[in-house]
Parts: sequence; C-alpha cells; structure tokens
Amino acid sequence: MAQQKRAQVWAYAAQYRRPRHFHAEPELNLVVAGSATFGIGDSTVQVGAGELLSFLPGQDHALLEASRDLKLFAIGVGAALSSEVLGNGDGVATAAPPRVRLTRAELDPLVRRITAVVGLGGADQLVAELWEAAHWARAHAPSSSSARHVLTRRSLAAIQDSPEISRAALARDSRGCPSEISRHFHRDLGLTLLSYRTRVRLLRLIELVDARAANLTSAAFQVGFGSYSQFHRAFQATLGCAPTRFFDTELRQRMENAFEPLSGAWVQRPGLLIEE
Repeated sequence: MAQQKRAQVWAYAAQYRRPRHFHAEPELNLVVAGSATFGIGDSTVQVGAGELLSFLPGQDHALLEASRDLKLFAIGVGAALSSEVLGNGDGVATAAPPRVRLTRAELDPLVRRITAVVGLGGADQLVAELWEAAHWARAHAPSSSSARHVLTRRSLAAIQDSPEISRAALARDSRGCPSEISRHFHRDLGLTLLSYRTRVRLLRLIELVDARAANLTSAAFQVGFGSYSQFHRAFQATLGCAPTRFFDTELRQRMENAFEPLSGAWVQRPGLLIEE
C-alpha cells in the first residue's frame, strides 16, 4: 500500500502487474470476470469469476497469467486496522479458507462496495467496511477442501502474535509434533514454516525500525533472532540485500515501486527485483 495509508483498493490493470512479492498487510483478491493463475509460494492456483483469494502477511504471491477479460480487485488493509475491524485478532482471516467461491448473492454486494471506493483517497472507513463484509463471506462459505489444517491455523496465530516464538513453544502451543506441523504448514501456505516465521520476524523488525522504536540490533533481538549475525544472514537471504542498504539507500523505494514489464527484464528473487 501507499505509505501512510491504512486501507486501499486497486483494480487490476495488465501494465501495472506486480512481480512476486510479500508484505506486512493482509490482502484479498476478488475475481469478478475472467480467470487468473497465481503463484503462491511454491504452489500454483487457478481462480475464476466469483472467487475470493486471501494472502496472509509474509505470504509471497504473483499473478502469473491472466485472461484477456480478467476483472480483478485487490483489497489491502493494514494489520492493525484489520484486527480492529474483525475484532478477534484476525482469527477469521486465519481460520477461513484461503480461497472460496461466492454465490451471486454474496458477490454482487461486494462488487458494488468495491466499485464505490476503488481509487479513492481517504476512504479508510469505507474500505474497512468492505474488508469486514468480504471476510464475513469467507467465514460463511461452504466447507472447502482448501481450508487450512487446524495445526496450520494454530501456528499462524502464534507466529503472527509472537514472531519471536521458538519452535518448541510453537509445537507446544499448537498441540502437535514439529514434523506434523511443518508438513501441514508447507502444504497449506506453499512455503516452509521456518521461512514464514523468518519473514514475519523481518516485517516486524522493519516496522520497529521505521517507527524508531528500536535500532537494528535491538529490533533483531526483540523479534527473536539469536544474534545480529543470524539476523543479517536472514535479511540478506530473504530480501537479497544487506539491512543497511535496505534502510539507507533508494533501493527500498525501487523495490516498493517496481512493476513487471511485459518484456520480463527483471531478475526476480523473493522480495527483491534487480534490473538487468
């Protein structure tokens, strides 16, 4: 989302397609017409008209293919506002299936809400109401094979609440053995539990540093890294650059503003785009 915004709605346009990325805000994509193929972690998902797709904070995704008649809207809401609106620590967002097909009676009111706010500035309240309505539709959708396993849901809730949580504590809180938790998590999110926890930690660290609530070293320990060197390795491996370069140069702005040209002239890495 644009800086300082708490909520935003975008309409899909082919020339503004984002490369594979992840971010701190939860996101919903609503397909109104046509079809699309998304890459989510190491999984591929095909969606069609009437389907609502959810992306969690830290879950990488990219639009890989789109039909000529694709009409899609993306809804992004800051994590704090999402929790405030949903009123349960985002339990609905985590527990509901990541992909649901809406009935016409559910789809039409959402489309009317979206078209009323897309592109508007200063419409946080309207987008928040849309966010609540969309999650209500997700929560009340018929049971789906795409629903996440209970161990995955428990792990997500624990990590999002406390990214510094250890593997042993996560297993205890999720009430499952580590190997079983890891297996279901990878199947449900398309990435490993370790990778996801690292991303959430780094996103929380960036939030702390941006708010000047901590310096890099202090923030690294607060979010659960055992040492500065461990944090530095994780940052470099996940975002493709050193922490100081991310915070102290124009690279971060380039990453946030990058769009994928049709010629495919970008080298893609998780979280980083390097122009050839």
